[in-house]
Amino acid sequence: MLLVTWDSGLIAVSLIVAFIAAFTALDTAGRVAVSRGMLAKLWLTAGGMAMGIGIWAMHFIGMLAMMMPMTMRYDTRLTVISLLVAIVASIFAFAQVVQGSQLTRRRLSSGTLILGSGIVAMHYLGMNALLIEPAIRWNMLLVAISVLIACAASGVALWLAFHLRQGESLLLLRLCAALVMGMAIAGMHYTGMAAAQYGMPGGMAQHRGISEDGLAVWVTIITLSILGLTLLISMLDAQLRAARLAARLKHANSELRQLALHDNLTALPNRVLLEQQLQAQIKHATLHNENFALMFMDLDGFKAVNDSWGHHVGDRLLIAVAGRLRSPLAPTILLARLGGDEFVMLCPQYGVLQAEALAQRLVDSINTPFELDRYSLRVSLSIGIVIFPYHGRGQQEMMFNADSAMYHTKHSGRNGWSLFEPVMSAVAQHQLALANDLWNALEHHEMRLYYQPKFRAGGTLLMGFEALLRWQHPRRGLLMPDMFLPRAEKTGQIVALGNWVIHEACRQLRQWHDAGHGDWSVSVNLSALQFHQRDLPDSLRDALQQYQLPEGALMLEITENIAMRDPQFSQQRIAELHRLGVRVAIDKFGIGYANLLHLKHLEASELKIDRVFINSLRADSEDATVVSAMLTLAQSLNLRMVAEGVETEEQQRLLTRLGFDTLQGYLLGKPTPADRIGEFTAAPVRPGVFSDSALPLTGA
Repeated sequence: MLLVTWDSGLIAVSLIVAFIAAFTALDTAGRVAVSRGMLAKLWLTAGGMAMGIGIWAMHFIGMLAMMMPMTMRYDTRLTVISLLVAIVASIFAFAQVVQGSQLTRRRLSSGTLILGSGIVAMHYLGMNALLIEPAIRWNMLLVAISVLIACAASGVALWLAFHLRQGESLLLLRLCAALVMGMAIAGMHYTGMAAAQYGMPGGMAQHRGISEDGLAVWVTIITLSILGLTLLISMLDAQLRAARLAARLKHANSELRQLALHDNLTALPNRVLLEQQLQAQIKHATLHNENFALMFMDLDGFKAVNDSWGHHVGDRLLIAVAGRLRSPLAPTILLARLGGDEFVMLCPQYGVLQAEALAQRLVDSINTPFELDRYSLRVSLSIGIVIFPYHGRGQQEMMFNADSAMYHTKHSGRNGWSLFEPVMSAVAQHQLALANDLWNALEHHEMRLYYQPKFRAGGTLLMGFEALLRWQHPRRGLLMPDMFLPRAEKTGQIVALGNWVIHEACRQLRQWHDAGHGDWSVSVNLSALQFHQRDLPDSLRDALQQYQLPEGALMLEITENIAMRDPQFSQQRIAELHRLGVRVAIDKFGIGYANLLHLKHLEASELKIDRVFINSLRADSEDATVVSAMLTLAQSLNLRMVAEGVETEEQQRLLTRLGFDTLQGYLLGKPTPADRIGEFTAAPVRPGVFSDSALPLTGA
């Protein structure tokens, strides 16, 4: 037998090559997982090639480490074929495993069989490429063991390649996995080498094939080129991905900043950015002894647009308003939206005259109608102006004073501007204190219900009452709804107030029924927020069950604008209320035939003609003819017609003659506390029996 020795240095090199090949394969497998389409296929090919070349290079470096007492040469054709076999097997094995979101047992088994067979074929083809006589004899037991090691090493390699594709902090894990894979591949190779037994050479093919030195050169060139290029490309790809990720993060941060500091609807700066800029402007103006103007702006008539046409039209109007407000502004001026229909403008280095001139231009600009598709909408602008430092030196003080000046504009007729004066602050503080008191009004039992009677058209049969809200303020006396409901609607307190009105009205009605007035009913006004409140049916059901009211005893009134804003929702909601035994009346109804025809799809029980129309009604007028036609149409739809605002006996006679079912107004009875309602039944009804300076509430 031929004595064979081993070069420990080359053995170490072969192990290093196996380790590098395994690490490169794991790294490119990660690239496959995060790539798509053609790029994923390219990385799959690169990973398979790196793995195949690494295994092949490790094998032939191990062959070079085998020291024999003669020069060895290798068959070129078999050497090249062994390289191709290793590459093809690695690519197909990778394709079986590293793609997809789950590694099934079947996919792992097929990949293991392909890679294991490829490694075995490459190894023994490489061994047979050795040009030596006599031919190599094989220890079949060791050959079988090497095949098993090849399959086990392949399975481990592919399992690690799949599970270490993605994630953070994988470098250390991949290094450890590459070491395991390299040792497994080396174990298979050197077991296979140990299975070879060489006889004493009878002759060598000295001039055929490639020499050891030539093979060493080619193995070195191919291995270093391919593995080095693959790792370099992988690192460059990682850098590019990191750069793209950084760019995306920068863009995402920019978008988050935009969302955090700008209004979603109009893209204008929001309150947060305004406060930052205002604080900075105060510091700058203080340091350089400069003036600047702050304008607080609010749209007049915007709520009517929202109530009439819906929030989608209101949103489009706000976008159009923002565009008009921006158009005449210099780049240094900051326009912000605080929410709703409130805007604020910060004008650096503006004095009184400049601010007033700009405010007038803005008022004139907004005063022109807005044409939005089929809608022609009119709103106006109320502006309050403050100048630093004359009207405040701090952020909160300036904002409050500008808001006060704006409210002064509204109370002075709207559609204009006002420069702040100290007296305005006192009025604003009065309103603010009232708004703060409103939060505690229910808890302190300060709310009251007044009841306005509703009679048969002849004025002799009392049918029920409309519940109207009043606030018995501990210091300011009895307050009418127009003093506090607008603020309650703006803050959302209207829902809590409305729910209290429903329960209190039901409680009082139960008391009247128990006193023998079982035919009386009570009606309650609903705000738009209440009508769209998700748990309104549950709240009503609780009140009706608690006070055991019969079907039809409670009526809810919604305005025509609320009913027609979203007809489909209104139809569904009114149907829900009817199933609970609650009737619905359409309040403030106008004279539009189209709207009346639309109402046939709703299950409304009553229509209330608005008091403004009743006040202008005359016996010989065209309005009387229109009303007569409306009554006929309403009767065909089984709708009761109610006239509110009846103030004269002439109106009572005319409305009765026209055919109204129910009358309501100061002539027949003013809003009255519950403890005085008994006077209606104690004596015949006489016009104006009760006096109350309060105006009726038009929304609970």
